[in-house]
Amino acid sequence: MKITFPHMGKTYLPVKAMFDDLGVEFVVPPKNSKKTLEIGTKYSPELICLPMKINLGNYIESIEKGADTIIVTGSCGPCRYGYFVEVEKEILKDLGYDAEFVVLEAPNGNKKEFFNRVSKVANTKNMMKIANALKNGIKVLRKLDRVEESILKLRPYEKNKGEMDQLYNALIKSLEKSTGTYQMAKVIDQTQENIESVKLDKNREILKVGIIGEIYTIIEDFANIDIGKKLNELGVAVHKSHTASGWIFEHLFYNNIGSTREKKVYKAANPYMKTMVGGHGRETIGNAILYAEEGYDGVIQVMPFTCMPEIVAMSLLPQIQNDKNIPILTLIIDEMTGEAGYVTRLEAYIDLLRNRRGKHKNEKMLSWR
Repeated sequence: MKITFPHMGKTYLPVKAMFDDLGVEFVVPPKNSKKTLEIGTKYSPELICLPMKINLGNYIESIEKGADTIIVTGSCGPCRYGYFVEVEKEILKDLGYDAEFVVLEAPNGNKKEFFNRVSKVANTKNMMKIANALKNGIKVLRKLDRVEESILKLRPYEKNKGEMDQLYNALIKSLEKSTGTYQMAKVIDQTQENIESVKLDKNREILKVGIIGEIYTIIEDFANIDIGKKLNELGVAVHKSHTASGWIFEHLFYNNIGSTREKKVYKAANPYMKTMVGGHGRETIGNAILYAEEGYDGVIQVMPFTCMPEIVAMSLLPQIQNDKNIPILTLIIDEMTGEAGYVTRLEAYIDLLRNRRGKHKNEKMLSWR
């Protein structure tokens, strides 16, 4: 058995580390690229959302490198993500690829079946060994998410432009060569210290923007055309409402009770959306409101074309924009999205935010006279 998995952000690194710890043979799919998307688009249903097209491309590229087993997380509810596996199975079968899917879903009472699937992937029934590998893998993922969050927040302030990019690129190269969770954790800790020691110019006029929307297009920079870095280069500090480690804690470990953050998001969304609409539609609404209340200058919704939960959320965002007095931009992405047009919209939006902040400053100065 040779395992592979879909690419989503930098999650492939802790997954690699866990498999190293367990001694499992695996194939890391080639990084998402134009080729990956072209393959997935060629064989996917035309109107299926972008994440499935990229994932299908991941699987085909990995199978051609020797993988025979695909591990994915599961889902339920009114979102097509829950049907990805069934559709992908049929597509791969029609193409003549022989690959087995192992779907890992939150236990929800059937813990035996969950552990059977985990044991199969881990190639061991030693639950202590599996638990340690999982715990250490999640620790690596949380540390990596923290590094990315720090960079998106601090990069606009750096005195020597490009210093954080050098640190981050060196980190990723080092992690790709590392073996096991212990080694990865040490490398990430050192990089975090280096990032925190980078010289900053805190006197700069930096805007703050929150990113909301569908989780895959938020986390996977290939899917969002690296929106975080592009905004940083425009002088904007960025915070993403979703992280891979956050998803694990809120939906795998806290699936029945909800985390504190999740409850806060749902409470904020309640006046506009009282029930789940699938995907992260309710989280999109709640996070937009929280960003407004936390003093962010703007909010950007990123979503795949035809994503039903985000379309529902998008219909409510104009009302939130008016009620909370915060500009909200929606970017809809598919395989036809051109980077130049995307950047132009971002630049125009950031100009609007700067003008708006300047106007508010002038109004305050006049009121003091």
